[in-house]
Amino acid sequence: MTTSARTDSSLTDEQVASFHENGYIGPLTIYTPDEMDRMWKEIRRESLDRSHAAYPEVDAGFGAPNIFNYDRHLDVDLLARHICNRKIIDKVATLLGPDLLCWRTEFFPKYPGDEGTDWHQADTFANASGKPQLLWPGETDSNFGGGTLTVWTAFTDSTEENGCLQIIPGTHTKMNYDETRTMDFDQSRINAEIKDGVPRGFFGYDYRQLQVDADWKPNEEDAVSLVMEKGQCVIFLSTLMHASLPNVSTGKGYRMGFASRYVPTSVRVYPDTDQIEEYGGNISLDKWSAVLVSGEDTYGHNKIGTRTLRGTEYRSA
Repeated sequence: MTTSARTDSSLTDEQVASFHENGYIGPLTIYTPDEMDRMWKEIRRESLDRSHAAYPEVDAGFGAPNIFNYDRHLDVDLLARHICNRKIIDKVATLLGPDLLCWRTEFFPKYPGDEGTDWHQADTFANASGKPQLLWPGETDSNFGGGTLTVWTAFTDSTEENGCLQIIPGTHTKMNYDETRTMDFDQSRINAEIKDGVPRGFFGYDYRQLQVDADWKPNEEDAVSLVMEKGQCVIFLSTLMHASLPNVSTGKGYRMGFASRYVPTSVRVYPDTDQIEEYGGNISLDKWSAVLVSGEDTYGHNKIGTRTLRGTEYRSA
């Protein structure tokens, strides 16, 4: 990973060293709580209109994460601004270099009663379909690359009670899962399983099916719960062991996170594929594109979109 010219929003040398050692940095404040409240209220309103969304209109709302709530930055203006926010991009560029793509965003809601998320790692993101979604230069579907840099922003307060993220520091340099294997999708698993005393699942999958060693278990004694105030984010490598707690709150105590995922322009995104296959279905990538959020693309092997108001114009780089 290369570095970029420093700005006031860049990570410090100490933060970079901590990131390389631990695989994450944060929480970091991007918005004040009041700013985040106003922003989230407007995003919710805009998101109801799917007429310009990259994927077909479905009755998905903000339910369990699935492919239909991916990539709303391509049609929701405030999300488009969010993924390009210099307070985020300058930090990501400190770690990945100046030429950056945002290739995916996802909403991660967790409502009262929702299970936690399985411990997992992702490198090529072939975990559901068996086909890589990311390949770093020289990487194949069977050797270790670099995953993606995820910026997970708390759109609401994220607490241990309502299901905050958890990570295990320092676990980003070795994959404990084999992404060339496939997982079986079973919707009946959702909110139905207890793992090591904690209600956990993976949106209808069981991530343990990918374990290199079937008897291995993550060391949860080393886990860190990432409690965040709304407007804060954590930046972590997708190859870091991460999970989330169940939402055991009552009333309307839902948690909403928004993940924006970044890679250098040298990485091939959705190589040799024209659809996403996940969560028991598939969807066309015809209206998808990566967004160049910093620098320039000199490689030309990804579909790059030019953001316009209420929609995206696409061009093949």
